[in-house]
Amino acid sequence: MREHSSDSTEEMSTTGSRPAPRRGGVTWRAVALSMVIVAVTAPAIFYGEVVFASRNWNIFWSSGVPAPWPLTVLFLLTALTSIPVFRRLRLTRPELLTVYSVVLVVTPLFGIHVLFYVLSKAPCFYHMARAQPMWGSAFINLIPTWWGPSSVSAVEGYFWGGAAVPWSEWALPLAAWGSFMVALFLANVCLLVLVQQQWIRHERLTFPLAQIPLEAVGEVPNGGRAARLPVSKAFWAGLIVATGVGFASQLSQRLPAMPSLPLQYTVMSAQYVGPLSALGQVDIWLYPWLISLAYIIPAELSFSVWFFWLVRIGLCAVAVMYGADPGSAEEWWRWEFPAPTNQATGALVALSLWALWTARRHLARALRIAFSRPSGGDRDEPLPYRWALLGLAVSLVWLVAFLILSGCRPIFGIAYVALLVGLYLAYARLQAEGALDPFFWWFNDMAAMSVGMRNLLPQETLTLYTMNWAGAPLPSRIFSACSLNTLGAFKIADASGTNLRRLTYVLLGTFAVALALGMFVMLTAMYHQGFLMTSAAKGDYFVSWALLEDGWAMWYDITGGEDRDVGAVLYIVAGGVVTVFLGIMRLRFVWWPFHPIGYLFSNSLSQAMGTFPFLLAWVLKVLVTRYGGLRLYRKTIPLAIGLIVGDLLNSSIWNVIGLITRGHV
Repeated sequence: MREHSSDSTEEMSTTGSRPAPRRGGVTWRAVALSMVIVAVTAPAIFYGEVVFASRNWNIFWSSGVPAPWPLTVLFLLTALTSIPVFRRLRLTRPELLTVYSVVLVVTPLFGIHVLFYVLSKAPCFYHMARAQPMWGSAFINLIPTWWGPSSVSAVEGYFWGGAAVPWSEWALPLAAWGSFMVALFLANVCLLVLVQQQWIRHERLTFPLAQIPLEAVGEVPNGGRAARLPVSKAFWAGLIVATGVGFASQLSQRLPAMPSLPLQYTVMSAQYVGPLSALGQVDIWLYPWLISLAYIIPAELSFSVWFFWLVRIGLCAVAVMYGADPGSAEEWWRWEFPAPTNQATGALVALSLWALWTARRHLARALRIAFSRPSGGDRDEPLPYRWALLGLAVSLVWLVAFLILSGCRPIFGIAYVALLVGLYLAYARLQAEGALDPFFWWFNDMAAMSVGMRNLLPQETLTLYTMNWAGAPLPSRIFSACSLNTLGAFKIADASGTNLRRLTYVLLGTFAVALALGMFVMLTAMYHQGFLMTSAAKGDYFVSWALLEDGWAMWYDITGGEDRDVGAVLYIVAGGVVTVFLGIMRLRFVWWPFHPIGYLFSNSLSQAMGTFPFLLAWVLKVLVTRYGGLRLYRKTIPLAIGLIVGDLLNSSIWNVIGLITRGHV
């Protein structure tokens, strides 16, 4: 969170920090190969995550940090080009990284966390309103007709299957939600165009996730940039170990006769009384990808993650000592002291504002170039600044107009869109600095705390619940495609010498194509299989909660709701103040050991799984750099990358096995 990060040189891997010259990479065959892979994997991902999802291995194909499937595609394509019979294709490293970038950005649309939620919301409301007319009558007449089909045949066919898709009833809803998602994607792309050079070249942020694909594919010496697999023995050692251990661990869970090889150990069971309840269940996670990812991020960030997690536990223990109901720090959803999720929300808002503030000079320069004649200072940008500003303005206007057409007040629409795009920007900054993926902020909670649900129009409350796929990282992952992965693609292109502007045009085009393809795949699958017959609806708690059960909460908020909670808002403000303070201290003092993103991540819901890996990675990194220096640390980077790639390959293996066996293995 420095304007000019002093540790960027130390944290960069052998990929280097200087951008390679623009030499192409976005060729017709790279684009065609990308589209073929997207078309083939779209139904595989949807059926693998939604229809035949195996509860034994709850890993997603193309969501999460890092995502398994795009890296698997990159590794397999690189291995294929290394076979002599295919070597004459001479696919280059930039071409393969272009394919990886396209798959990375668009494939999250096909999984359980994006289109499945977007298109299921309206049918679920109609279905549950008929099943529970007592509370369904409170909102059934508020649903705009263009949100989704409302006829009994269309809704029940969606839920029970065995029916043809009523395309005529779905035409307008698909166009409406498709336009909203395209506008959301375009707004984030244009905003990232304006800040990406500041983050990549001026602040020289580390981009740990971008190091993984850049290290996973190399070039043949004197081979005209032909791609090949890494030659580092450390990389292959890490890959073999991680794949073998992960595969054996998963196999032992399916074959009782095989000796158990767990990668998660329970050190202490949860306590339910007294201050020790704040610890919750203490687990040790030994997943290679998580430890390795914590190893390649800045050491001060790894340190801050587990340090502030201990602070969070201590504050929750103090709250229990002074009369609060006992509960673990990880599950502390309450808005009273210490309100960790409120603090994390404030930290995320502050991070978004900080990112814009530190980029103010670069943004001012972008504005001057955009309005100058002739404009030539943005040739190396993903889009001309003038077009980026125009695209951002048009997208934001349509997003607000969409909400107004849904029945919301203009002030609500403006506030919602501004906060949404700002938080997406903060998530992109998280990836650029720390490769972290917390999920904690909910627009419903933020509205309830700051405004009070009873002060919203019923239509605005309905909109909040309907669009929680866009305004909450859990259950949705739309922000991965719109923000995190797009920024990662920009960094990969900059480091590999790929034509960034061509890549941006390809990403915009393939997103629209993938969106249409994903809608077709999902609706045909749902009307054939039936929503209630999918493994996701049967066994995934978040699916049943977000799509079937939150109608009760919406009924309560529409018919009454709570007033604003000033105390809860103060904890959001406190989180923002702490984040700004940590950022200023880190900017002023080189010796300052606390990273604001570590504070943010430690207060997110999912932190318990990462506490031990971050502690272990920090200790290893300190020892390596102290006794071997920067040279030894750089030599260990291929080992860490190999562990990550091997672990993700193992995830993809079991995902494919689950798809082939229809979720029975």
